[in-house]
Amino acid sequence: MNTFTYKRMFLPDILKGIAVVLIIQVHVMELFAVRDILSSLAGRISLFLGGPPAAPVFMAVMGYLIAKSSKGFQSNIIRGMKLIIWGFLLNLGMNAHLLVKIIKGSIQLNPWPYIFGVDIFFLAGFSVLIIAVYKKLFHNQILPWLLLALFAAAARLFLPVYDGNQPWALYLQAFFTGNATWAYFPVFPWAAYPVLGFIFHVLAEKYSLSAFSNKGLLYIAGWLFIGVGVSFSYGFDIASDLSAYYHHDIRYLLWVTGFLGLWVMMIKLLSNHRETNMLFRYLRWAGKNVTSFYVIQWLLVGNLATYIYKTQHALALTFWFVTILASTSIMVFFWDRLKTWQNPSHLPG
Repeated sequence: MNTFTYKRMFLPDILKGIAVVLIIQVHVMELFAVRDILSSLAGRISLFLGGPPAAPVFMAVMGYLIAKSSKGFQSNIIRGMKLIIWGFLLNLGMNAHLLVKIIKGSIQLNPWPYIFGVDIFFLAGFSVLIIAVYKKLFHNQILPWLLLALFAAAARLFLPVYDGNQPWALYLQAFFTGNATWAYFPVFPWAAYPVLGFIFHVLAEKYSLSAFSNKGLLYIAGWLFIGVGVSFSYGFDIASDLSAYYHHDIRYLLWVTGFLGLWVMMIKLLSNHRETNMLFRYLRWAGKNVTSFYVIQWLLVGNLATYIYKTQHALALTFWFVTILASTSIMVFFWDRLKTWQNPSHLPG
């Protein structure tokens, strides 16, 4: 195996693996923690760790890998549609216990925000569709992609917001823009992150960015560290305010972009020559199976939340995080083995 290729793919998997672990801890914090902990410094740190280093990383890496992939237009269209369907199925699965209670009348809640909640699968699906069409039209021309990223980032400034009485219009709008409480990852501005990942791959290939030495990376990381550090309180405050984070503007997107550059360089430097380290092997494995990790952890967290919503204190939160991470890892391991058993062609060798 080519060493350079192995290392180049090692980093995206590590980034996704770290991101999914951070996602699990923030879901536990958001849904299980008593309000005093969630609003404390520890809670705000948890929200930050589950913010910029998590969902934006998922999306940027996805865009990077689409740019790198040789899959054609039709394959990407099918993939995008599958992700949207998976989004609906996951909403039903993760809220199954709650929806049963609503149907039985033991909980008085509107079920539609839970069924049509705009989670990251919908964002991923629509982003893949957009990138597929754009890739078909413009291939790797940088300027059109930069304009697309800018449009996605700034669209909320000029797109009209429907606030009428037609529920179907409100739920449809939530997938793309607006301030609905159930729109966690609307296309605008979040689609900018996969587009930026796509752009990064094009630039990396054109200017051989992968050939940068560790010394060069440290130099760039130093400047990014200064810029991100000076404005860190701004980035931290928005990430720890869920409404502001989910519906952030172009200024915050630019801050997150700088943070992502610093984060990726830090992880690259830390993971260099550590392919056999047990921690990095686990994180890489989690990253390679990130979809299964994400689905299973949500099925566990979402259904448990109906029992223990915002009732857990610090020690219990630690227990739940460890338990859910371990349970998810075990389930993903056996799910992966089952897929390999059903399709022996996936075996190495």
